[in-house]
Amino acid sequence: MTRISAIPRPRLELRDLQVVLAVATAGTTAAAASALHLSQPAVSRALLAAEDRLGARLFERSPRGLQATPAGERVVAGATRLLAELVELERSVRAPAVRPTRVRLVCECYTAYHWLPTAIAELAARSPNLEFALAIEHTRSPVEALVAGAIDVALLTTGEVPRGEIATQPLFADEIVFVVAPTHPLARKPTLSRDDLRAARLITGETPEAETRWFLRRVFGRGRLPGRAQRLPLTEAILDVARAGMGVAVLSEWMAGPHLGRGDLVVKRLSSGPLRRPWRMAWRREAEEAARCLLAALKASAPSLRRA
Repeated sequence: MTRISAIPRPRLELRDLQVVLAVATAGTTAAAASALHLSQPAVSRALLAAEDRLGARLFERSPRGLQATPAGERVVAGATRLLAELVELERSVRAPAVRPTRVRLVCECYTAYHWLPTAIAELAARSPNLEFALAIEHTRSPVEALVAGAIDVALLTTGEVPRGEIATQPLFADEIVFVVAPTHPLARKPTLSRDDLRAARLITGETPEAETRWFLRRVFGRGRLPGRAQRLPLTEAILDVARAGMGVAVLSEWMAGPHLGRGDLVVKRLSSGPLRRPWRMAWRREAEEAARCLLAALKASAPSLRRA
């Protein structure tokens, strides 16, 4: 515990700082007295007492009134800061403690968890009144969790949101890419066609059914995976299989990006153009303010794969 005797005891008092600031602002002891609701002799005595305690002259008389000396200017600068900090300290003590708003958040596709926690941490540091919690147990059914009130915000790719108490806003789009080993037959092709992919072994993650249907419609125009498709639970396993030349990994650019650049994997895109997957943010109306803050942060946070 800190000993009372060890606490610094300044020579100046709060009243001294107020008098010095008033004189510096008003230019005369008479005007300062009016601002402080004191008599002019009381202000003059207080100013002389402050100078005596410091052992330094704080003001000099001039045709324009009292002018601060170099020592006085230092006192004025410090007094302004100290009094402002004291006022803020009093305000914070008087103000009731505000509990942060807790925002429960989930992503429909697990690929966003590759970068989302960092974005949330940066936002939370700028907005201490917001507290984010990842509710990953609702990854498979984010819309249902929103409607039930089990979560406040969801990042969606394909989930359909009912109108009413749930608001939505477009967010960004990532690209689904196809990753193969340099030795794979498709590595020599500049782009991949529907027939190329239909004949290949596709290695995918365990994505939600709605997202799988979206992928199949966009790539094959129908709702069933080719017979040689294989699902694996881990990104590393998907890429290891592709690296061994045993198939074509189907991944978000967010997941593929960190594993490229060593020369043992090659990115391919569709002949028909980039396969972009749109993302939306959905939230309950009562979480509007927090959701808007998060929306602005996320739009500037999503990583992007370098284009070849």
